Amino acid sequence: MAASEESGTLPPKRAGRQALAFIFITVLLDMLALGMVAPVLPNLVKGFLHGNTSSTAVIYGLFLTVFALMQFFFSPMIGSLSDRFGRRPLILASNLGLGLNYVLMAWAPNLAWLFVGRVVSGVTGASFGTASAYIADTTPPEERAHAFGMLGAAFGVGFVLGPAIGGYLGEFDPKLPFWVAAGFSLANAAYGLFVLPESLSKACRRGFSWKNANPIGALSLLRRHLELLGLAGVVFLSNLAQVSLGSIVVLYATHRYGWSTGKVGATMAVVGVALIVVQVGVVGRAVRRFGARASLICGLCFGAAGLYIAGFARTGEMFWLGIPVLALWGISGAAAQGIITRHVSSSEQGQLQGATASLVAIAEVIGPSIFTLTFAYFVRPGMPAGLAGAPFLLAATILAAAAVLAFVVTRGERDYQPPTE
Repeated sequence: MAASEESGTLPPKRAGRQALAFIFITVLLDMLALGMVAPVLPNLVKGFLHGNTSSTAVIYGLFLTVFALMQFFFSPMIGSLSDRFGRRPLILASNLGLGLNYVLMAWAPNLAWLFVGRVVSGVTGASFGTASAYIADTTPPEERAHAFGMLGAAFGVGFVLGPAIGGYLGEFDPKLPFWVAAGFSLANAAYGLFVLPESLSKACRRGFSWKNANPIGALSLLRRHLELLGLAGVVFLSNLAQVSLGSIVVLYATHRYGWSTGKVGATMAVVGVALIVVQVGVVGRAVRRFGARASLICGLCFGAAGLYIAGFARTGEMFWLGIPVLALWGISGAAAQGIITRHVSSSEQGQLQGATASLVAIAEVIGPSIFTLTFAYFVRPGMPAGLAGAPFLLAATILAAAAVLAFVVTRGERDYQPPTE
């Protein structure tokens, strides 16, 4: 047996371009489907509530929260299952489950069934960590940051195109985006049956344990090394700060700049395009030129600077000037993934990605309340208009703290060698 097979890490050529392309397409279609659903789901909820706007806001907030909670609880379980049975069956099962779930949501005759669909989508959509583990299995450590950057680009493309496509299709029928999303996911599952090989050899699989499969147990992996726990803290803080964008950018831009919905949508599309450019064209070059550690720290600093610009921007034009700076934040995510995957063995990559996905889910559960309540406090009657940017300033401060933490916990990273089996 070749050394690469004994370690459970297949060389990129063994995985094949089609297989790696399939992983990227899976992430792209997952994000595309989520984005397509986003513009029409609130209206579906509102329709079931007979147009009651106040109740719609409450119920839709519950939909968002339960999705994040399902991600939190099931990401480590799916990651541990992939360590036991391999990445391939979990990825394919997720695609199939998502497709069937979107069919359920398109058919849903009442709010209860729509809610069930949202719960199931949170479970079946918790496969991003498994896709990341597949990349870690099949990519040499020195190339992982670039590969994770490509995953980030797929994420960005879905972020840009999904809402636009969903909004357009929703003009014809609010349930049409669900049917199209279902078709994408089911077609992807069928395609994967033929092109996706297994990336984790049987010799490197580990037994399934409920201790490791629950969120608390999965997070225990992060306590194994001080530097791993610290890196997990960096990932959490970065994702917590990122929640500020999705939570308040629409409220902020309409309140402070008087932007229309169309202008806000166009701005979000520009942000998405800028993120794609960074992920595809900058991440790999930055990591090769400066190293993963420097790229991680600098990316966080760029993100903090961009958020400070957004928070202090007096005009919409000044806000736009901060977008290229903010987009460079994307360097940090791929660099962090590239570093953190070196700290565990091949048989633990699934558990690791499940644990980090749980951290992201925690941020998405608590983040909206933190930033929306901060915004609500500083836009009260009589408060200066310039204070409306307080949530962005809070997020920028969180990122600055993440940069300091990253600097401290990665001081010995250059000399680190991946663990042996």
